[in-house]
Amino acid sequence: MVMLDFFHYGFMVRALLAGMCIGIIAPMVGIFLVTRRYSFMADTLAHVSLAGVAGALLIGMNPLLAALGCSTITAIVVEHMRSRGTAKGEVGLSLFLSGGLALASVLMSLGRSQGGAISGVLFGSITTVTHTDTLVIGILSCLIVAAVVVHYRQLFCTSLDEELAIVSGLPVRRLNMTLVILTAIIVSLAMNIVGVLLIGALMVIPVLAAMQRRRSFLSTLLHSIVFSLSSVIVGLFISFSFGSASGGSIVLVAIVIFVACALSSRGRRH
Repeated sequence: MVMLDFFHYGFMVRALLAGMCIGIIAPMVGIFLVTRRYSFMADTLAHVSLAGVAGALLIGMNPLLAALGCSTITAIVVEHMRSRGTAKGEVGLSLFLSGGLALASVLMSLGRSQGGAISGVLFGSITTVTHTDTLVIGILSCLIVAAVVVHYRQLFCTSLDEELAIVSGLPVRRLNMTLVILTAIIVSLAMNIVGVLLIGALMVIPVLAAMQRRRSFLSTLLHSIVFSLSSVIVGLFISFSFGSASGGSIVLVAIVIFVACALSSRGRRH
């Protein structure tokens, strides 16, 4: 009965459609971040996006556009610093993560009346997903899927061994920049569904769960998408049924899947 009620609400249908799009693209990009040991990038961009949202609410700007702009610019700057040797990846990420969080806290303190909106952005709020959000997420998700499919082999080679990819003549700098920009877009798109503080988990945990199966890279990618979609669908249903934060519910389901995969893998080895 509750399942049928789920589809009687327009905001839940919109959230489900948008969430499924996020559930597909998050691990598609996340697997390359995990392989590069660069998964901290998603968390950094999330904190910067939070600062963008806080600033947008303060001046009456569109939060999605502000988050997208801030996270994309930060991703480009961090990757530029890393490629130029100005700062190692972890150093640059720590700098922007701390700075983004500090700026967000200042802006949120200036706009105290926006506490409810900020809370939804932090942990996800399915009631805030609009028709426009769903349309934008759907279009950009298709573009991200197309980009990953077209550049799959190059991203795969670059992620496994960047030096070998350079020697092979691959456009490594362009590929790295493309990957971080895609990450920035996903972080911005997911803020209403998963929340900016939890999107990094959705990009990483399903991938880690799929890695427990010890299959090929492509098989791991496909399994991570299945796990991510399962987390989103079940998490949204739990959120609707119990009134919990959508992002937290989704991530907790993802963690349960990871634990199940880890125990199953350990049992097979024994």
